[in-house]
Amino acid sequence: MATMPNSTTATNPPIEIPPIVAVLVGIFTVVEGEFQVLLIQRSAAPDEGKWAIPGGGLQPDESLDHAATRKLAEETGVTDVFLEQLYTFGDLDDQTSRGSVAVVYFALVDHDRVRLPERTAWQPDWFGMGDLPVLALHNERVLDVARQRIINKLQYTNAAYSLLPAFFSLTDLQSVYESILGRRLDKRNFRRRMLASDLLVETKQTATMGRHRPARLYRFAARQPVEF
Repeated sequence: MATMPNSTTATNPPIEIPPIVAVLVGIFTVVEGEFQVLLIQRSAAPDEGKWAIPGGGLQPDESLDHAATRKLAEETGVTDVFLEQLYTFGDLDDQTSRGSVAVVYFALVDHDRVRLPERTAWQPDWFGMGDLPVLALHNERVLDVARQRIINKLQYTNAAYSLLPAFFSLTDLQSVYESILGRRLDKRNFRRRMLASDLLVETKQTATMGRHRPARLYRFAARQPVEF
């Protein structure tokens, strides 16, 4: 004779609610020797009124890379820049009972190419990395990780191409490095290292730099990620 399950002991398996998945894009540039990041002022809870890294939810059937590229285009109008996945954080939003996962990317952009969207809510603005406002959702941790990753990238890739126009002087290039590293570099050693890397191509163009003699302009051999 079959035994019926005891209704007082039988239980249904708990319903697992997947965590909220967001894709964030830290967008960085250099303006007049200052390393800056693009932030959005939040217009809704949590942390309404505070500033945060641009981001949003992952859309149905959307890949992480596509979501990051979409968000980058929405906030800057450009996509053909250095964009790379940084890190996955599982504890930035501690105000939701569901749990959250933030997949963070970072992008490097030439400030002159960026066109910020005009909107009344969720307004964007640039901030110096040394003068940040009050940040939402523990975003200061994200920016710390991003800055260190970018510093490391400068040591063995041509990532700086994404921060400069098509043609630039070696002084322009050194200024970008110094802005991100936060320290001065020896001019002679920097130029020797960059010219020996095969990342740069000397052009016939020059540019006048104040009262100094015209400076030779260079271009990157490839405007896409390359390691050296």
